[in-house]
Amino acid sequence: MMKKEIFLIILLVGSKINIASAQLFAPKNYPQHYFEWPVAITPGIVANFGELRPNHYHMGLDCRTDSKENLPVLAAADGYIARINIDPTGFGRAIYINHPNGLTTLYAHLNDFYPALEQYVVAQQYKLKKWKVSIDIPAGLFNVKKGDFIAYSGNTGGSQGPHLHFEIRDTKSEKVLNPFLFGFPIIDNIAPDILRLTVYDRRLSTYEQAPKIYPLKKINGVYQPLGGNIIVNSDKVSFAISAFDKYTGSTNQNGIFSCELICDEKPIIGFEMDSISYDETRYLNAHIDFRTKAHGGVFLQHLSKLPGYSNGIYHSIKNEDGVLSLAENQSKQIKIIVADANENKSFVSFNLMTKNIIQPPVNKKEIIFEPNEINVFENENTIFYLPENGIYDFFHFSFQSIGPQHIKLENDDIPVHCYFPVRMKAAFNIADTGKIVMKQTTKSKIRYKKATFENNWYKASFRDFGDYELLIDNIPPSVTPLWGFKENASVSHVNKIAFSVSDNINEIQSFEGFIDGQWILFSNDKLKSFIYKIDQYCAPGEHLLMLIVTDLAGNVTIKNYHFTR
Repeated sequence: MMKKEIFLIILLVGSKINIASAQLFAPKNYPQHYFEWPVAITPGIVANFGELRPNHYHMGLDCRTDSKENLPVLAAADGYIARINIDPTGFGRAIYINHPNGLTTLYAHLNDFYPALEQYVVAQQYKLKKWKVSIDIPAGLFNVKKGDFIAYSGNTGGSQGPHLHFEIRDTKSEKVLNPFLFGFPIIDNIAPDILRLTVYDRRLSTYEQAPKIYPLKKINGVYQPLGGNIIVNSDKVSFAISAFDKYTGSTNQNGIFSCELICDEKPIIGFEMDSISYDETRYLNAHIDFRTKAHGGVFLQHLSKLPGYSNGIYHSIKNEDGVLSLAENQSKQIKIIVADANENKSFVSFNLMTKNIIQPPVNKKEIIFEPNEINVFENENTIFYLPENGIYDFFHFSFQSIGPQHIKLENDDIPVHCYFPVRMKAAFNIADTGKIVMKQTTKSKIRYKKATFENNWYKASFRDFGDYELLIDNIPPSVTPLWGFKENASVSHVNKIAFSVSDNINEIQSFEGFIDGQWILFSNDKLKSFIYKIDQYCAPGEHLLMLIVTDLAGNVTIKNYHFTR
């Protein structure tokens, strides 16, 4: 009898949660089975829409290609090829198809396009004298039918292994939609796993506290915090969760689709992974506990909107931000629902109680940066400012002057949403002003930017706090032939010529190649080797190859090679 009662309680909880869900999230009316699977292989994914990545959401499906390249990629529906993109990073080689229902599909990390399209793209690259291109194609020039072969799968651009990245977008708004809401043939009967619950004292900045993390255990189908109910000493709290999803037949840990916060049976706030634009995807840094992740911790997804979060994936009742206001000795019933795109759901349930509310410690640092305001710092040698949309939560700013042309913005575990200018004064010789670069060092990367010289200030823009230093770069890049190519070489038995380029700051501005004065097409996938596939501009006979390589500071290297084909 006891088991039946528990089962009935779970059903009732699920019923109430479904009602709340309908209030938070609008129903989807996407066409079902309009698109077919875009790879000629059994459907499967290695990553889904909305997975959490550094500084962005994963904005599509990563379709399996069995770790192989050059599988046929197929048009998911009737339409026309509207755009081609070729880039050494990001999508690599990509195709955009517009469909008559107002949607666009994207196919990325491709190798060669189908022959007619490949020929057209190469002609455009030669016309523009650029390998890296984004080409808008007139409607009707390359029409396709559902299932038509359009390209070979690959591993180009920012891909870490062979697969196809596939997206569905609203053509007009360019919002990216969750492909799993369109009825693709991947079976999923598995509810998400919820690993942790995190509680924040929202009288403090989320960046200036050690939130309390509670492991969860599943009891009678419902997740609960270890130790039972949660007692807090603050009158303002918010939550975050750590969770993942799987689909039937796969052990891969994918992102969740939605999460909702219910307090005393009333929906408060929730987020849903759908309809996200690339202009919005960096708001992931406000959706997660960025500081915890920056210090090597796990992804924690906030169930509240930070003050500087604009629109995005959150939905709420009466503009709630997800921060709960509490009174002394008050108890609230909390439910959290985590779902996947196939409506499989998992539940967290506990009582939240306040006891002995105490005042938080006072941070004595004077400079406070606030979200939704212009924040400025300046002294005699440094000026920088953050625009209104620069940060998500308030924090106490720290600055350190390391040397005459070396500073540190110490809050490098706090995210910045947009680029901000850093200005520094330095006593360089006026003849060197065109060769100054600004070096930025963070926990994870070193970046360089060309520093522009304006009214005795050197300026460059970045999107992270860190360590900044002005440097003179007078060293030209170095060019090295690969695959046996050298002066007076014969290339009669090869179909490619390749070079590697190195530079003291590893930032190449441009690489151009000319055969007998004719510009030729060198590719540069993943910013590695520069490769020329021998084409009609290299006829049999003797030739002169000239390379012109320019680095970020404008230093130029010119190399000439005589060769025979």
